[in-house]
Amino acid sequence: MRRRRQDEARGQETAELAALADGSLAPDRRATLEERVAASTELAGRLAEQERAVAFARSAAAEVEAPAALRARIEAQRHPRRVPVSRRLVLSGAVAATVFAVAVGVALVRSNPSGPRFEAALAPTGLVPAARGDATLTKTASGWRIELDATGLPRLQGGRFYEAWLRNAAGVLVPIGTFNDGRDVTLWAGVSPKDFRTLTVTREQGDGDQRSSGEKVLVGTVDTEG
Repeated sequence: MRRRRQDEARGQETAELAALADGSLAPDRRATLEERVAASTELAGRLAEQERAVAFARSAAAEVEAPAALRARIEAQRHPRRVPVSRRLVLSGAVAATVFAVAVGVALVRSNPSGPRFEAALAPTGLVPAARGDATLTKTASGWRIELDATGLPRLQGGRFYEAWLRNAAGVLVPIGTFNDGRDVTLWAGVSPKDFRTLTVTREQGDGDQRSSGEKVLVGTVDTEG
């Protein structure tokens, strides 16, 4: 039941992010959601996905060649005249069908990523012995989307949070996002896990210091061999 409520809440959140991306979100909800997006790397990433989907849909719709009869109706509407209600309904249905087809195309593209996909199992370091996690790293046009699901991590708040990092063999750290709770987290990286194969999660404090605290709670190696 709890999982179902979480899924429903996430679905509602995704719907509002989509409405924010296409400009249809009610003004009384827009300001609140924009504040949440500004404070959350995960929400910012999900909003970016929705904005890319909207841009793709609009681009695809612009490239769709309407049937001759439909183009004639659209041209007729550019020069206003009295049109029977039945014809207006036909036109509305045809446009809706075109938009629906584009939306289905977007969903298929998004549900079948063509880029490489890697996995990583995360183990505790001793600070939080009960913690465990798994991560899936998928290459996209924007970078690497990292879906992390961790259990056993106490929720952090009040200026405290978790931060995820990718590290290469030379010890160079690249931050890939922050979060408060380890369940269903989406992170983003601009570097390849083929070069930065170590994935770590640390405990951090909002103190203005952008360096890692070194308090690692989870660590794992990205399996790039498959």
